[in-house]
Amino acid sequence: MLILLPPSEGKATEGDGPALDLAELSLPEVNGAREAVLESLEALCSGPRERAMEVLGLSPGQADAVDRNRALRTAPTLPAARLYTGVLYDNLRLSALLAGPAAARTRESVLVFSGLWGTVGIGDPLPPYRLSMGVKLPPLGALGTFWRSHLADAVAKRAEGRLIVDCRSSAYAAAFKPSGEAADRTAAVRVLKETVKGGEVKRSVVSHMAKATRGAIAHTLLAEGRAPETPAELAEALNDLGHTAELTAPAKAGRPSTLDVVVRD
Repeated sequence: MLILLPPSEGKATEGDGPALDLAELSLPEVNGAREAVLESLEALCSGPRERAMEVLGLSPGQADAVDRNRALRTAPTLPAARLYTGVLYDNLRLSALLAGPAAARTRESVLVFSGLWGTVGIGDPLPPYRLSMGVKLPPLGALGTFWRSHLADAVAKRAEGRLIVDCRSSAYAAAFKPSGEAADRTAAVRVLKETVKGGEVKRSVVSHMAKATRGAIAHTLLAEGRAPETPAELAEALNDLGHTAELTAPAKAGRPSTLDVVVRD
């Protein structure tokens, strides 16, 4: 099983480890692309601050992110498991997983997608940074499109023969799209909130709740040591573990299945 996650908007701001070494990151075969993005980001953040903030989509209160982006090669690092914070990671509870019997399974089973690094493992040492996958970074352009051409083979190789549990948001899903046989082994997780009003059942997508739920189901699967091999087995496992999961087959061949996880008031 391979769980694909987005990063978090919020991140730790200080590390305590050695400076960045691309050779220490997972999927070293994409280090050339990482270097290209890193150089482009450094160039942007070394120019006019207002321009950098506009391109990166930063508010005035986030101006210090420009300074951090200029110092990426020398800033102290910390493991990705500690760098990424926020609702999804609060519910994923990586520190608990990595401190117990699920540690090796967790390290092997989780990939985090990133606008700067493409994708990383949770143990990869990273400096604090700010770069969303939705940014159009000069001169590379839209990062989702840039990374899709560089990650396709590397991620497909990592996922070979494994169920792919895709918990990414749409911006990060653009960077890698399972195809062919890999798509048959992929379940794209969607979270629906179910409410009852006037006796009528309604379901809707709620982004904040989706992040929490995706983190929670990933934690449950890893903590319980479940190893489903197909989307149908994933749905069965989650229902056994107390979630409400409903699998929908793709409308076209070669597309992932959709796994709806239903939450109720």
